[in-house]
Parts: sequence; structure tokens; C-alpha cells
Amino acid sequence: MSSFTHESMINAHGLSLLAQIRETLHIWRQRYLQRRELARWTDRELHDVGLSWSDVVREAEKPFWRA
Repeated sequence: MSSFTHESMINAHGLSLLAQIRETLHIWRQRYLQRRELARWTDRELHDVGLSWSDVVREAEKPFWRA
């Protein structure tokens, strides 16, 4: 599972190094939090969006820096 916000799609050429680092850290934190949340979903919620527990495990095991 990967979701991108508008901010994560900004062209990095226009950002300062500090802004790029801040944006990267923000994206990594969002991925971490989203994967933790996904791991808490019930069978019903997973079924509603067409995911299985194997999908959840595969996504939850990814390191935060991988999309």
C-alpha cells in the first residue's frame, strides 16, 4: 500500500536541501504510520477494500523508506 500526497510529488529541484530532508522524513513517517494502521484493520475492513492478511503482512514488513 502506498499513497502519495501532493507534497510528496513536488519537484525536488525547487526545494532547498533542508526542505528536501524535511519532506523525505515526513513521507517516511507517513508510510510508517499508515502501515501500522493497516496492520490494525479487521477482517471486515480488509475484505471491504479487497485486501488479504498476506497483503497486509507484505506491506507491513516493508521498511519505511520503501514505497
